[in-house]
Amino acid sequence: MKMNGLAAPSRMSKTSRFPAHPVAGLAGTSFKHEHLPAILGDDPKGGFFEVHAENYMGAGGPPHDALTKIRRDYPVSLHGVCMSIGGPRLLDKAHLGRFKALVDRYEPALVSEHLAWSTHDTTYYNDLLPLPYTHATVSRVADHIDEVQGTIGRPILLENPSTYVLFPASTMSETDFIRELVRRTGCGLLLDVNNVFVSATNHGFSALSYLADFPLQNVGEIHLAGHAAQEDDEGDLLLIDSHDGPVADAVWKLFDVVIGRCGPLPTLIEWDSAIPDWPVLKAETAAAQAILDRHADSLFGKAHAAG
Repeated sequence: MKMNGLAAPSRMSKTSRFPAHPVAGLAGTSFKHEHLPAILGDDPKGGFFEVHAENYMGAGGPPHDALTKIRRDYPVSLHGVCMSIGGPRLLDKAHLGRFKALVDRYEPALVSEHLAWSTHDTTYYNDLLPLPYTHATVSRVADHIDEVQGTIGRPILLENPSTYVLFPASTMSETDFIRELVRRTGCGLLLDVNNVFVSATNHGFSALSYLADFPLQNVGEIHLAGHAAQEDDEGDLLLIDSHDGPVADAVWKLFDVVIGRCGPLPTLIEWDSAIPDWPVLKAETAAAQAILDRHADSLFGKAHAAG
């Protein structure tokens, strides 16, 4: 199960209906059904698509028909939003079973979830809520990650949160907390660069310092997204991880720094509300791909010169 914190490559079963598309070094975007005709009409095909697992937990129908068409031509990243891995209660076995069924059905190149919680008893909250960073919380979250990975038979990528409050009870930094989870479980990481910028702005710390302390060697995927600016009750700037607009210039700059340190990694543009026409999303993806390609060319040039 442990693979130095990196996501396992997609292993296609002998009875798979789908080809094993590579995802390394590619930029992709969230899949929205209204874009399906435009996506299928694109030539040449490239990139990958991410879907929220909870949108496909029914047995069939139009959602699965659309995703099947996408999966035949593209790699897919399966992104869970309701597992509540950071919650205090046991994981929902039925939900975990449905999640496993999706992994088995579509054999995604990447599988991820959030370092957050979103349930209490039988209530599901429409948000990804933060948790205190303590040794007790590490143990609970690690147990949940182990359960998910044991059930689906492969490592997951865990996404760093965007946060709006801090807990006085925390005894660890977020980066130390994440590093310990990787050490205990062998999971990989999904680095959301927009989340880093949002949290850094809201809490007044340096995004670059955070990234310098982040275990970048364990990152298997990157997320980029837009955010919205508001004011809190005291009139101070508050950023919201809204996924309803283009990636901000400051986030692009941080992404460039990360790729310069890590090399080209699968990178996903998230845009989940106020959905634009397909050419707008395609252009955002192309901008990410240009940065990935530039750093790939640089690495190749350095390797060629050294050889």
